[in-house]
Parts: sequence; C-alpha cells; structure tokens
Amino acid sequence: MIGKTNIANNGGVKAIIMRWERNRMALSGNAERLYRKGNYARTYTEVSATDPGRAWREGMVSGNGENGYILSGSPYSDCIIFQYMWLNFPTPDPREIPEELTGQLDDARRNVFQLNDQWKITHADGRTRKRTFFYAYHPGHQLRLNMANRGTVTEYERWTNYETAETGVRYADEFGEWIRTSFTSREDNVSVMKIERSSAGAKIDMTISIDDISGMYKAGGGMTGLQYKKLVDPNADYIAQVAHYPSYPGSELIDGGYAGLTQVIVVNGSKKRVLLADTNEQINVGAVQNPAIQVDGADAVYLITQSNRSFDMGKLEDFAGSIHYPLIDELLNHTNAIAGKYQDGSGHFDYDAALAPHAAKHAEEFNAIRFTLDGDDDCREANNETLINAQKESKSRINHAFMEQVYNQGRYALICCSGSSAPRLYGMWTGEWNPGWHAIYTLDANVNLQVSPMNTGQFTFAQLGYIAFFLRNASDFEYNARMSYGMHDAIQVSVNSDGDRAMQVEYDNKYPFQYWNAGASWCLLPIFEYWQCYGNRQIPIQPAMRIHDLKKLLGVRDGGLTDEEFTKLVRKGYLDLEQDILLPLLTKQANFWEQLCTPEYYTDPSGNACYESGKTRLNPGEKYVLIPTYSPENHPIGYNSTITANATMDLSAARDGLKMTIAIEKAIKREGYEAAVGKWEALLELLPDYKLDKDGALREWAMNEYEENNDHRHLSHLYPAWPAYETQNNMELRKAAIIAVENRNRYNTSDTTAGHGWMHKALVCARLKDGDGVVSSLLPMMTDSGYYTSLMTDHDTNRRNDCYCTDTLFGTLGAVNEALLYSNTGEIEVLPALPSEWKSGTITGLMARAGVEVKELSWDFNVITFTLQSVSDHNGIKVRAGLSWIKGMVNGKEAEVHGDELGSYLRIPLSAGNEVRVVLILPNR
Repeated sequence: MIGKTNIANNGGVKAIIMRWERNRMALSGNAERLYRKGNYARTYTEVSATDPGRAWREGMVSGNGENGYILSGSPYSDCIIFQYMWLNFPTPDPREIPEELTGQLDDARRNVFQLNDQWKITHADGRTRKRTFFYAYHPGHQLRLNMANRGTVTEYERWTNYETAETGVRYADEFGEWIRTSFTSREDNVSVMKIERSSAGAKIDMTISIDDISGMYKAGGGMTGLQYKKLVDPNADYIAQVAHYPSYPGSELIDGGYAGLTQVIVVNGSKKRVLLADTNEQINVGAVQNPAIQVDGADAVYLITQSNRSFDMGKLEDFAGSIHYPLIDELLNHTNAIAGKYQDGSGHFDYDAALAPHAAKHAEEFNAIRFTLDGDDDCREANNETLINAQKESKSRINHAFMEQVYNQGRYALICCSGSSAPRLYGMWTGEWNPGWHAIYTLDANVNLQVSPMNTGQFTFAQLGYIAFFLRNASDFEYNARMSYGMHDAIQVSVNSDGDRAMQVEYDNKYPFQYWNAGASWCLLPIFEYWQCYGNRQIPIQPAMRIHDLKKLLGVRDGGLTDEEFTKLVRKGYLDLEQDILLPLLTKQANFWEQLCTPEYYTDPSGNACYESGKTRLNPGEKYVLIPTYSPENHPIGYNSTITANATMDLSAARDGLKMTIAIEKAIKREGYEAAVGKWEALLELLPDYKLDKDGALREWAMNEYEENNDHRHLSHLYPAWPAYETQNNMELRKAAIIAVENRNRYNTSDTTAGHGWMHKALVCARLKDGDGVVSSLLPMMTDSGYYTSLMTDHDTNRRNDCYCTDTLFGTLGAVNEALLYSNTGEIEVLPALPSEWKSGTITGLMARAGVEVKELSWDFNVITFTLQSVSDHNGIKVRAGLSWIKGMVNGKEAEVHGDELGSYLRIPLSAGNEVRVVLILPNR
C-alpha cells in the first residue's frame, strides 16, 4: 500500500533536495544554468499538432526504462510525448515460423557449397520468399499545454539535469519569469510535471489537451484498424487517451490496446472540462472527440502521468460503444496513490518530496562515473547549440568540452531507458508512428553497441533490464534453433525482436537472417562480462522475464528443469546469475555450435572445402565447415548471395562462446563438469581456422573459394577484436585485424553514413590499441548532422534515413571506456588506446572485467595514476599500460616489473575492499 512520504526524517534525501534548490535559487535570473550537472539549449523547436515533421527529435528526454517522455520546451504551446517501453503496434504479419524452413536447410547447404548464388528461399508453395516483419514501436499520448498568457519571450532556456533526470523550461516575458520542470520517477513509475506561477505573481491560465494521433509524424500509413478515444472526467481530474489495436488473427494483441492518463492537480485555481473543436479524425471513435481541461488562476499545476498496455481490452467491435476501461481505472488508481503519497503540510502535492527518492537512485547511478578531459575550457559552460557548432568547425579533433558533454548525455540517457528491457533502436523515445526499422531491437549490431558500456560503466539498472530482455525472448530463441536447423536443447538468437517476440520471420533472400549464427554468443557475452565485473549476483525475477516460459531453458540438462526444480526456482524469487542463467544458457549456446557442425562438410588439411555424404567423423587434420553462415548484409565479390560458409564472425563467436561455457563450468564445478569441459575443448580444436588475404588482412570468410568485399559498412569479421578478445594476446591476428580495418577505410565508399558502422569501428579500434582511430571513428557523427540540440543522436551522419537512433550516443560511451581501460579475467591495461590529442584527463569508477573497480584513473605528460579495488579476495591481476612507462609504484613503493612478449607489466595481488594505489612514471612525452 502506498502511503504518504515525509522527507523531513530522511537526512540524506533532504540534503539532496536542498542542494538542488540552492542551485536553482543561486543560478536564477541571468545565470547560465539551473542545475549542477546537465546540458541546456537556448532554442526550441515547436512540435505542432499537425504535420510536426521531425521536430520532436530536438526535445529533451527523461525515463525510467518503462515510462518516459519527450519534452519540446515551447514556452506557450509545449508538447509532452509520453512513452511506454512495451508499446507495439500489431500488423497482419505472422507470429510463427514457417513450417517449411526446417526442410530447406539441406538445400541451403548444398547450394552454398556448390557456389550457387541463384538458389532462392521459398514459401511452401514454391513462391520466392517474401519477408515479413515484427511489430513497430509507437508513442503514447501527445499532451499539449496551451498557455493563455503570451508575450515576448526573452532569456529562454531548456535543460536536462543529469543527476535528477529532470527536464526544465525557463523563460521570461511581460508577466515575469516562468519555470516548469518534469521527471519520470524510478521510485513510483510515473512522470511528474510542476508548473508554477511567474516570478511576478502572474497566475497560470492554460488549456490541457491531447493531440490527434493522425496528426503525429508518420501516422496514417499502416494505421488501419486502430481505434481510440480522448477522455476527460467530469471533474477535470484527469485527461487520458485509450486505444484498441487492430485485431489480427494469431496476434497476441488481438484484443489488446494501450492507454495513457495524466492526472491534473491545481493549486489555488480552478479547472473544468471543456470541449475543443472536433477535427473529424476517423480513428477517434469517442462520443466526444476533443475534450480538454481548462485551468484558470492557478498558483501551481502538477501533472502526474502513467502509460500502460493491456492484452484484454475486449473485442475491437465493442470498443466504440464501451464506457468503462479497466486499464484507465488502473492508471487512475496509481496516479491517485502517488498524489496522496507525497503531500506537504497544507495537503498540497509536494513535487520535491516525489522527486527525492527517485533522484537519490538516479544520482547514485549517474555519479558512479566522472569523465574529464583537460582543454577547451572556453566551451565548458556553453549551450548545446554552441557546443555542436564548435565541434562541426573542428573536423579533425574532438572538442574536449563536447566530448565530456556527449559522454554525460549518453550515460544519462542509457540510465533513463534501462531497467525493464534493453535499449530499442530509438532508446525508448519516439514521437512518430511507423519509426525507422520499427524502432525494434536489432541484435546483430545495434543493441550490442548500445550495451557496450553497460558493465565497464558501472551501471546497475541496465544489466537487469538486459537480462530480462534476453530471458523474455529466450523461448523464441529455442524455437529458432529448432525450426532453422532442426536442433534440440539449443538456442539461436534472431537478428531482430520487437520485445514481445523474436522468432525467425524477418528473412528472405536478401536478408537470410535465419542463418545468422553468432547471436547467442554475442548476446550472452554482456551477461558473462557482468559476471566478470561483479561476480555472482541474485537477479530478481520480474514479470518482463516471462519466467513461466523458461522451464526447459533454465536447466543445464537436456529438457531443462523438472516441475519440482522449476517450482522451487520460482519460489526463491530470484535467479542465481551463475547457476540459473549463465550455465544453462551458455550450454544451450554451445549445443547450437555442436549441432551446427556436421562431418559431411569439412576442410581438408590444405584448407579446401569438401563434402562427403554420410561422413560421420572428421579425420586428423580436417576441420568443420560452418555452413550455412551469414556475415550481416555482406557477400563476397562475384558471389551475389549473403548465404555463405565459414563467416569469420561465426568462427570467432563460436570460439568465444565455447570459452565462456568452459569458464563458467570451471567456476561452478558442478558434478561431471570435467566431461563437459572436455567436450567443448575438443570442439574448439575442430573449428575452422581464420584465413588471411594476400595482403595479410583478416578475411571475412575463411573460404579459399571467396573473394573479399570491403565496400561495406559492417565490420562483422572484426569480431575477434571486439566484442571478443582474441587479438589481445595474438599479435599476428591483431596485425591481420588492423589491415582489415585499413581495407574497410580504403574501399568502403558506398555507405559511410551509418552511425552504427562508425561506433563499431571505434570499439574495434580501441581493442586494436588505435586511439586516433577511435577519434576518427567518432568524428563523422560529431562533425556532420548526427547530433540534435537535445544531444540525442540520429542513425546517420547526414540523417538520410530519417531515423532517430541511440547507437551513436551509447556506443560512444563504450568506445571511450574501452580506449581508457582494457580488461579481461586476470588482466588490466590502462590507457590501451589513448588518443594522441588527449594529453591529460581523469575518469573515475570504471569497472574492469577482472572483478576490479578502477576508482580513479588520471594521466598527464609525466604520470599515470590509478586506484584499484577488488570485489573479491585472492584476485591476482596483471597490470599493463598502453603508454610506455619506466617505473611503477604500488602503494608508494617501487614495484618489480615483469615482462613478456606483449611488454612490461606489474603483478598486483588484490583483496576485497582494499584499495591499491598505482603510479606509472612516463618518459617525457
């Protein structure tokens, strides 16, 4: 039961609020900022109610991983577009894998082996396969605040407070100074807005309405069948939108829909229900089309909003005549409870009291990392527009103030869309219907890039959301392996998921996603790295996991858990990271690779691909051929099919996946683990070797029969460098990977705009010790049109695909983290890929994948200084540096320097909780 909250007895939270209030008061008037850490803009782009175009993308964002919003910041006609992570707009496309898929495997293998690039994937009736699609993400209700008091705007600014997840708008006019602030609460799962009378005492007079869905950007096409209503209760206590999705046979949303409700609380004023002019919108089936709330003479107005969806909205044909909506009741009850929970002494809603418990959680998460680069001090206090323009004028170097702000914005936004799921292509924010690539989860690069900073960046909500996302889709991953390959007790991650489903339906001849094999290894790697960083954890069971679909997947044995074991597991209320998640899922991932390998397709000792029908085992010197494979969206020159064999991505993913499985087996040491380790080690030895091209480059396909194609944005064959670790201790492979990157730089001319390609390259360059390569990979999005004035990012350097996208924003964090700290089990390298222009700086709080926090890492011309703290006892670490150094000090004493083929290092024993200070003396730089 939600009760009233009194912050007076909570000293820590009260101190937080007082500090923020002091900052507001001290920095009011002509001051630059109304917050301690954040960003601000001096301009806004109004989102009109009809034909708004892309204006929403300039809006500032907040969220808690489930609910959130975009705020335009217009002084007199502000627009708040509410978000709910699980909103999915259904289509008539099927939600099951075609039965004929399994039977096409032999044909696919035979034609790939015979180099027949004309073979076609077909439907059961022989027609060439036509790709179908997942559902599309969409916005919630678009709330509009029309102010009656209008004048000439001066001193305008809008801002984002990184510590509180508040967005704000401040401006002055003839009526005084106006301020309104908002946040989405991680504590209470609502969005809250505070609007106060002006500094001169002018009251609030405004109309609160909901814009037509059909007027929003990209609405219309594909919207057939949607019905919705706008609702205002007789007392004007709330305004809401409730919608019923189209009803398609086979859809889990056949009776589904969604709603968003905004409760309106007025202090010392009046409110009433009014009717605005009808717009005759066809999909609006309300008895009254355009109800609104008129507020007059208020000292303050508070808006409390929540969105949700339902799978049981009743039948579509009954929706227009309905007058009762259980989902609206649920939202009203929740917002009422929050309104009652936080009240001041006079019984009014207390915004600061509602903010405090949320802000304490959010601030702790945001402040876990602090990143500074010395230089460009003249831009430190600059607004977003100035920073963006300063960076655009600097084509060959990153402005350090801009770099810091981009890093902070990425960290902020990743926190805001974390907790219940992984980030979507759009993070969790959209102001458009039918968004680019449906704003789904793309797992062959995009999601992977977005979670790249998750573990090293010392996030906590992000990992829980990511694990929940993987588990939510895991039953479909098992379905995929069964239908694509006829496998059992195995998982195959799909290229795409809409969050509700992830089965193999989005495939055709151009995009044969059903044969993308690397997904389970790649998508389990962040969970494995979570374990490397933090050790074993108890992961709370949450509804988003769909735990009752996982009985056969959460046990290491073929067939999964028994009924008794599963009941016991659910009753615990949590999953053990090692025993319940990593061991069974990594095993099923390893089972996939074992079953993909067939002795009928192999390479002879000379590396030539061979086929022998009925062959049951390999002979000495022979290796498996992985067939079919798919190296995302690329194909060899002269072979016009992307269905291939021995994709380097798959070879590396298989190696890395098997090594993770072996590591977790050795860590847990379950009964009989030695046999499992032996089986996976034997399979590792039989995987194909990588192949080098005639110039020494790592080839994208380990096949003598293929010719490399480097005119492509994807870098899938660099998997051994990132996300895997093979190039760290294999100098020959590292050199081959460096040449492969150089070839992409030289020959990729047809598509150099995609942000995900540049972020992927930045992460690869960081692992290849190329700091200037990291910078040159980040610059294209920074110096063209990749950033909006909100500091959110587009899909492309030039916005050519009309697609908002957080790949760049979040991937930049990952690249910076990797450039400043490399780590793996038992080893740490500080500044492995420091850009040459980053002469001095500091980063605090990075986590190493060795169970160690690097509490502070700083560098300048003469010295590298860092502090290590282990999460466990008996943790011996090899410590290296990417810069040449001449002496090492550990806790004030000169340390013995060791050496190997990779260079000098220190051996440092660590124990849990104890800090060790390390100083590396540099020669003059």
